[in-house]
Amino acid sequence: MEEKRKHPRTEINEPAYVSSGGSVMICMVRNISPEGAAIDVENPAFVPPQFRLVMAGDSSIHECSIVWIRQKRIGVAFAAAPKDTAEPTGTRSELGISVVAASFAKPG
Repeated sequence: MEEKRKHPRTEINEPAYVSSGGSVMICMVRNISPEGAAIDVENPAFVPPQFRLVMAGDSSIHECSIVWIRQKRIGVAFAAAPKDTAEPTGTRSELGISVVAASFAKPG
């Protein structure tokens, strides 16, 4: 198959978080490039069309849009360069973000 991406992806296999509306789901980033990534999630049905991908290692944030879904793997495109990790500051609990392993949970 012919590679159509402008930038080759780098295999990284690092944990990250899908963040949307104050809820978070853990995921695994399988590969990444300056323009997008492939992530694995437990249940793709709970991932919204647009979300923030927060890398667990360095807390960098990517604004993402889903491009494709194949079983538990999701291909995403980045809307822009990663946001500076200096903003917002604080831990996930200080920011009001709760980690949910398999689905988005709405505070009730």
